[in-house]
Amino acid sequence: MLHTVNKSPYQSDALTTCFGLAQPGSAVLLIEDGIYGAMTNTKFSAAVVIAQQCCAIYVLEPDLQARGIDSDRIMNAIQTIDYDGF
Repeated sequence: MLHTVNKSPYQSDALTTCFGLAQPGSAVLLIEDGIYGAMTNTKFSAAVVIAQQCCAIYVLEPDLQARGIDSDRIMNAIQTIDYDGF
């Protein structure tokens, strides 16, 4: 199952709620302001690492670019995808 998160983890609990509901084999796609959950060295990084044990986590590259965030600031195990990959 594909789950999408479009809210910033700094303003919403959508990311942690999504991780709690995701089943093994699910995919989580971070889009819009949800991409902030993919950044390295944040207070959400530990939750992302734990979630990666059961789920594939992706971040939408155009949303990173729209917010001026370089892909090198994204956690290593999170894959960036484009609209075609979505």
